[in-house]
Amino acid sequence: MAFAMESVKGNADDGTMSGFWRLAVLTAGLLSSQPTTVASARQGPENNAIPAIDCRHEITKAERRYRIPAQLLSAISLAEAGRWLAPRRAFVAWPWTVYAERRGRHFANKAAALAAVKRLRAKGVRNIDVGCMQVNLHYHPRAFRDLGQALEPVSNIDYAARLLRRLHGQYRSWSAAVAHYHSATETLGRPYRIKVMRLWHQERRRAMTERQRLAQAEFQRRRAAWRARRQPSQKNAIR
Repeated sequence: MAFAMESVKGNADDGTMSGFWRLAVLTAGLLSSQPTTVASARQGPENNAIPAIDCRHEITKAERRYRIPAQLLSAISLAEAGRWLAPRRAFVAWPWTVYAERRGRHFANKAAALAAVKRLRAKGVRNIDVGCMQVNLHYHPRAFRDLGQALEPVSNIDYAARLLRRLHGQYRSWSAAVAHYHSATETLGRPYRIKVMRLWHQERRRAMTERQRLAQAEFQRRRAAWRARRQPSQKNAIR
């Protein structure tokens, strides 16, 4: 990620979104296409042993904190650190993702990711992306207090959100900000932007479906409570 260019990936050519009785709840299916993911590392656990960890919760808070369009930062995280979790049937941003030497690795926990980065550095590798938002340690050497903080989802996401907000201020466009988040080189930034926009569309539909599910659950809860309150009065009326 070249700080001078205000991009996460830099210019290295590794290419690298009035009552409850009248509540209407619509249903919408998620898009069936599965985005391309970074290959899972052999060091990571098998899918059936993966804990339910996702970066979305902290990303949602960061989007609100820095006034970033809903699900846009989440879409970037999926493009950067996405992995398919078969047991959950979900595509999530994995917090302990490390990318270096043209290879993505998903580790089981922070300690394993930390050890991997240290091994890479010991070999002389410097161009390393880490975390939910794949912040590049070489181009952003002062982004974090230490490597441990770089791999903390909260700090990793917060830094990326601030950078994206700054890029938007510079280019006056979220689309341009997304492209420059990846690279200031147009041939690298453009396909990345297209990929993120596709993921953003999917994330917005996922969020809408989740809101509808929660609304339906709340509707059912209130209806059950209303019926429970009516039953004693109906019995008394019969007597």
